[in-house]
Amino acid sequence: MEVKDSNGTTLNEGDNVQIIKDLKVKGSSSVLKRGTMVKNIRLTDDDTHIEGRVEKVMMVLKTEFLKKV
Repeated sequence: MEVKDSNGTTLNEGDNVQIIKDLKVKGSSSVLKRGTMVKNIRLTDDDTHIEGRVEKVMMVLKTEFLKKV
């Protein structure tokens, strides 16, 4: 399984990515701002999702809103 970001760059375990669009967080009133760094990502079973720690909270993010740094 090959996981790719919005630009088509292959993502690997432990990579750092950046959010390219403001995202609303489900179940919360907070918003993840464009340019927020997600460090040390983990890949999931689904090639369109990754896990990463954002502001001290573990979240699952869609790869279409991320770019590799």
